Amino acid sequence: MAKKKMITKDIYRALGLRDDEYERILKILGREPTKTELAMFSVEWSEHCGYPRSRKYLKLLPRKGRYEVLVGEDAGGIVVGDTAIIFKMESHNHPSQVEPKQGAATGVGGIIRDIFTSGARPVASLNSLRFGELTDPYTRYLLRGVVDGIQFYGNCIGVPTVGGEIYFDDAYQGNCLVNAMSLGIAKREDLARAVAQGTGNPIMYVGSKTGRDGIGGCSVLASAEFGEGDAKRPTVQIGDPFTEKCLIEATMEALKTGYIVGIKDMGAAGLTCSSSEMASAGGCGMEIDISKVPRREEGMEPWEVMMSESQERMLVCVKKGKEEEVAEIFKRWDLEGVVIGYATDDKKVRVLHEGEVVAEMPTACLTDPPLYDMPYEEPAYIKEVRRFKPSNIKEPSDYNKVLLDLLASPTITNKAWVYEQYDHMVQVNTAVYPGSDAAVLRLKGSKRGIAVTTDCNGLYCYLNPRVGARIAVAEAARNLVCTGAHPAGATDCLNFGNPEKPDRFWQFKNCVESLAEACEYLNIPVVSGNVSFYNESPNGPIFPTPTIGMIGIIEDIDKRCTANFKDDGDLLFLLGECKDELGGSEYLKRIHGVKAGDAPECDLEIEKRLQEACLELIDKGAIKSAHDCSEGGLVVAIAESCISSEGEEKGAAISVPEIGFRKDSYLFGETQSRIVISCSPRERERVKKIASSHKIIASEFGKVGGDSLTFEISDKKVINIALKDLIKAWRGGLKKYVS
Repeated sequence: MAKKKMITKDIYRALGLRDDEYERILKILGREPTKTELAMFSVEWSEHCGYPRSRKYLKLLPRKGRYEVLVGEDAGGIVVGDTAIIFKMESHNHPSQVEPKQGAATGVGGIIRDIFTSGARPVASLNSLRFGELTDPYTRYLLRGVVDGIQFYGNCIGVPTVGGEIYFDDAYQGNCLVNAMSLGIAKREDLARAVAQGTGNPIMYVGSKTGRDGIGGCSVLASAEFGEGDAKRPTVQIGDPFTEKCLIEATMEALKTGYIVGIKDMGAAGLTCSSSEMASAGGCGMEIDISKVPRREEGMEPWEVMMSESQERMLVCVKKGKEEEVAEIFKRWDLEGVVIGYATDDKKVRVLHEGEVVAEMPTACLTDPPLYDMPYEEPAYIKEVRRFKPSNIKEPSDYNKVLLDLLASPTITNKAWVYEQYDHMVQVNTAVYPGSDAAVLRLKGSKRGIAVTTDCNGLYCYLNPRVGARIAVAEAARNLVCTGAHPAGATDCLNFGNPEKPDRFWQFKNCVESLAEACEYLNIPVVSGNVSFYNESPNGPIFPTPTIGMIGIIEDIDKRCTANFKDDGDLLFLLGECKDELGGSEYLKRIHGVKAGDAPECDLEIEKRLQEACLELIDKGAIKSAHDCSEGGLVVAIAESCISSEGEEKGAAISVPEIGFRKDSYLFGETQSRIVISCSPRERERVKKIASSHKIIASEFGKVGGDSLTFEISDKKVINIALKDLIKAWRGGLKKYVS
């Protein structure tokens, strides 16, 4: 009688494996896989872990820049002097849509673990969030839950949340985006790697116990679209920040002993990922006995243990004979610390359970998934949105109302309700607080500072993926420059729809190619990142959202610059030019209900010269404030500089000559490569001279002072709003939905 098949099509498809992938597994093994082996292949070959559909394009991203670049297994970074700055961004989108508090909390915990397993002490976190419209009750539930999860984990663990961004659009209605970024500091010689090496060296499981939470998180939840009535709550992990705080301290202490060969977080794919990828990176094999894995639930099957994404766990390769010393450190911090296996020389991953081999395969077959050359085609909507002509939109009769409405719109409005829930001062490194163009951290023991930001406008990328991605890089760099920082390195979180649909993959391909070109041109290396596909719901795909996290270095932190106006009588200049561009603007979307046109132009040569001019102005002390023009355009940027520093609000009077095109386009269009600066009158000529030396137009157009914002065009006042009304609109835009 023929042996009955244990693995049916329904089983492997439920794990996210395709028919041809299952056939490939059969050829690799020469037999039918066990359930444990099948589970291991499913998670390691998933898009979330193996990047089979995106890896071809990720290779385009540049790895060289102004500073020495470190590209690690879990996180990358740069070296400044003898200090390594390690940073990375990752997505936790699908878990957050299902269970917002735990989804966001474990996103924070996971990215922080990627930092300290590299040997760097985490010093800051950021987040980039996207939600549907706040008029929807479920969106408000998601926003509250995600913010609660971020503050819960970050505040408890003692890592400050110093910045980020939030956008609202119905494109994210059925699939929110929660992108978490973290960075850490280490001496270069103290960095660790995620490798297993040395035949016979023990493999230790450290941290928390294993449960059933998060099973299938990367293959089932993160590698599929949301469907009608999906219930995926069991795949969401549960986090404990107090355990992670202990884990940070125990890990730092263990690394100092010199006994650690390699260490890796059990993140996506859990024990499968850490065991196979550490062995692969070290060029060896690994044998583990999962009967020895500490568990908090009874009756877990081997495949469940290997797939679990329970939080606050790591795998460590230890020098032989030193396992007791290492175990003692973790146990002293009330954490598990047990030997579950050892490194081998056969380049195989072998998993035992109660004396039985439940999985055995070549290491390389897990970490080298099949790669796909995906078909792509321009979406049908592109031609339709490009037909839009601004001339079909009637100019507003009341520009005061438009400005107030934009300042109150959820994407632009003050986000204090969010960041005031985060502890951004713990560790006392934060020198520029949330709410400015970029956060600034002190680099202790030096005069330097680190500026950090996250940026992306998904609507731009929807209208024109190449230009939108270019703008994401340019604006991130511009935000850093406005603080006085030289852009030094980037991480990315590439959020897209289903890559198996050619129109979605066309968006991905064009965005990544453009990201690579922009980073190359601006000399910014991409040191780490994450791809998040399948961000779709019955409402459709999200906007393509290639989020950029970027850091910059301020050589003298005492020269840091902020966005708010400082003194009455200071002069206002605009660096850059205004163009007749309305496509993709917040003005069109919020005031006219139109999401069409083309994204604003972005000339990287002009952008580079603008940034160089601004950096020189700040370095030489010629200006007092700098704020880039982004969502809402020129007049919103000016209003933000008037009112962004609570208790120190300053009015401004603006006057410009005939502009040559529509007033709404001039005021609210989102032309790129523009920065609003202020300076004392005695610096007028120096500002002009420095800008001119970089071939950048510096237009003097007003003064700081008074208790209102006025804007005249050709001697005709088009805006005249009291500061108190600007403040009320800007500070109340979010609170009316969430309080």
